[in-house]
Amino acid sequence: MVRKPPIILSSLDMDRIEALLAAIPASALAGKAELQAELDRADVLPPEQVPPTVVTMNSTVKFSIVETGKEFCLTLVYPRDMDGSADRISIFAPVGGALLGLSVGDELAWPGPGGKDMTVRVTEVIYQPERAGELHR
Repeated sequence: MVRKPPIILSSLDMDRIEALLAAIPASALAGKAELQAELDRADVLPPEQVPPTVVTMNSTVKFSIVETGKEFCLTLVYPRDMDGSADRISIFAPVGGALLGLSVGDELAWPGPGGKDMTVRVTEVIYQPERAGELHR
Protein backbone atom coordinates (compact mmCIF):
# COMPACT_ATOMS: atom_id res chain seq x y z
CA MET A 1 0.00 0.00 0.00
CA VAL A 2 1.46 3.32 -1.05
CA ARG A 3 1.44 5.96 1.65
CA LYS A 4 -1.12 8.59 0.83
CA PRO A 5 0.28 12.08 0.39
CA PRO A 6 -1.07 14.75 2.75
CA ILE A 7 -3.94 16.71 1.30
CA ILE A 8 -5.00 20.29 1.89
CA LEU A 9 -8.51 21.65 1.48
CA SER A 10 -9.86 25.14 1.81
CA SER A 11 -12.50 25.47 4.52
CA LEU A 12 -14.92 26.74 1.86
CA ASP A 13 -14.47 23.66 -0.36
CA MET A 14 -14.74 21.38 2.68
CA ASP A 15 -18.06 22.91 3.80
CA ARG A 16 -19.56 22.71 0.31
CA ILE A 17 -18.44 19.14 -0.38
CA GLU A 18 -19.60 17.88 3.03
CA ALA A 19 -23.01 19.46 2.41
CA LEU A 20 -23.22 17.74 -0.98
CA LEU A 21 -22.17 14.39 0.46
CA ALA A 22 -24.69 14.67 3.29
CA ALA A 23 -27.47 15.05 0.73
CA ILE A 24 -26.53 11.94 -1.28
CA PRO A 25 -27.25 8.35 -0.26
CA ALA A 26 -24.16 6.11 -0.39
CA SER A 27 -25.90 3.97 -3.01
CA ALA A 28 -26.05 6.94 -5.39
CA LEU A 29 -22.31 7.64 -5.33
CA ALA A 30 -19.89 4.75 -5.79
CA GLY A 31 -16.88 6.45 -4.20
CA LYS A 32 -18.70 8.23 -1.37
CA ALA A 33 -16.84 6.38 1.41
CA GLU A 34 -13.44 7.00 -0.22
CA LEU A 35 -14.20 10.68 -0.75
CA GLN A 36 -15.40 11.05 2.85
CA ALA A 37 -12.22 9.32 4.06
CA GLU A 38 -10.13 11.82 2.09
CA LEU A 39 -12.04 14.75 3.60
CA ASP A 40 -11.56 13.28 7.07
CA ARG A 41 -7.75 13.15 6.70
CA ALA A 42 -7.34 16.56 5.05
CA ASP A 43 -5.63 19.57 6.56
CA VAL A 44 -8.26 22.30 6.32
CA LEU A 45 -7.03 25.86 5.86
CA PRO A 46 -8.74 29.22 5.27
CA PRO A 47 -8.85 29.82 1.47
CA GLU A 48 -6.22 32.57 1.62
CA GLN A 49 -3.72 30.17 3.26
CA VAL A 50 -4.01 27.36 0.71
CA PRO A 51 -0.63 26.89 -1.06
CA PRO A 52 -0.70 27.80 -4.79
CA THR A 53 0.31 24.27 -5.85
CA VAL A 54 -2.71 22.53 -4.27
CA VAL A 55 -5.67 21.27 -6.34
CA THR A 56 -8.82 22.99 -5.03
CA MET A 57 -12.35 23.09 -6.39
CA ASN A 58 -12.50 24.94 -9.73
CA SER A 59 -8.76 24.49 -10.24
CA THR A 60 -7.51 23.58 -13.69
CA VAL A 61 -5.01 20.78 -13.24
CA LYS A 62 -2.65 18.86 -15.48
CA PHE A 63 -2.29 15.26 -14.35
CA SER A 64 -1.51 11.80 -15.63
CA ILE A 65 -2.68 8.28 -14.93
CA VAL A 66 0.54 6.45 -14.09
CA GLU A 67 -0.60 3.02 -15.33
CA THR A 68 -1.49 4.27 -18.82
CA GLY A 69 0.81 7.27 -19.13
CA LYS A 70 -2.15 9.30 -20.40
CA GLU A 71 -2.10 13.01 -19.62
CA PHE A 72 -5.13 15.17 -18.96
CA CYS A 73 -5.84 18.82 -18.31
CA LEU A 74 -9.19 19.25 -16.57
CA THR A 75 -11.02 21.65 -14.28
CA LEU A 76 -12.32 20.12 -11.04
CA VAL A 77 -15.95 21.17 -10.57
CA TYR A 78 -19.04 20.50 -8.48
CA PRO A 79 -21.62 18.20 -10.11
CA ARG A 80 -23.92 21.16 -10.84
CA ASP A 81 -21.16 22.75 -12.96
CA MET A 82 -20.74 19.72 -15.22
CA ASP A 83 -21.99 21.08 -18.53
CA GLY A 84 -20.98 18.21 -20.76
CA SER A 85 -17.76 19.85 -21.88
CA ALA A 86 -14.79 17.51 -22.08
CA ASP A 87 -12.50 19.78 -20.05
CA ARG A 88 -14.29 19.38 -16.70
CA ILE A 89 -14.32 16.61 -14.14
CA SER A 90 -16.76 16.27 -11.25
CA ILE A 91 -15.54 15.98 -7.68
CA PHE A 92 -17.78 12.87 -7.62
CA ALA A 93 -15.96 11.20 -10.53
CA PRO A 94 -13.31 8.72 -9.35
CA VAL A 95 -10.40 10.80 -10.64
CA GLY A 96 -12.02 14.03 -9.40
CA GLY A 97 -12.13 12.74 -5.85
CA ALA A 98 -8.53 11.61 -6.11
CA LEU A 99 -7.27 14.98 -7.35
CA LEU A 100 -8.82 17.14 -4.64
CA GLY A 101 -6.26 18.43 -2.17
CA LEU A 102 -3.19 16.96 -3.88
CA SER A 103 -0.15 19.12 -4.57
CA VAL A 104 2.06 19.22 -7.66
CA GLY A 105 4.22 16.09 -7.69
CA ASP A 106 1.83 14.03 -5.53
CA GLU A 107 0.55 10.61 -6.55
CA LEU A 108 -2.52 8.86 -5.16
CA ALA A 109 -3.84 5.37 -5.91
CA TRP A 110 -7.63 5.51 -6.24
CA PRO A 111 -10.33 3.00 -7.17
CA GLY A 112 -10.97 3.48 -10.87
CA PRO A 113 -13.78 2.35 -13.13
CA GLY A 114 -14.30 -1.39 -12.74
CA GLY A 115 -12.73 -1.36 -9.28
CA LYS A 116 -9.12 -1.51 -10.49
CA ASP A 117 -6.84 0.97 -8.76
CA MET A 118 -5.30 3.71 -10.86
CA THR A 119 -2.61 6.12 -9.77
CA VAL A 120 -3.18 9.81 -10.37
CA ARG A 121 -0.08 12.06 -10.55
CA VAL A 122 -0.46 15.84 -10.44
CA THR A 123 2.02 17.55 -12.75
CA GLU A 124 0.80 21.18 -12.72
CA VAL A 125 -1.91 23.38 -11.26
CA ILE A 126 -2.53 25.70 -14.20
CA TYR A 127 -5.22 27.76 -12.50
CA GLN A 128 -6.25 27.87 -8.86
CA PRO A 129 -8.99 30.25 -7.69
CA GLU A 130 -7.30 30.93 -4.35
CA ARG A 131 -4.01 31.82 -6.09
CA ALA A 132 -5.98 34.15 -8.36
CA GLY A 133 -7.50 35.88 -5.32
CA GLU A 134 -10.98 34.43 -5.91
CA LEU A 135 -11.50 33.25 -2.36
CA HIS A 136 -15.28 33.12 -2.21
CA ARG A 137 -16.39 31.79 -5.57
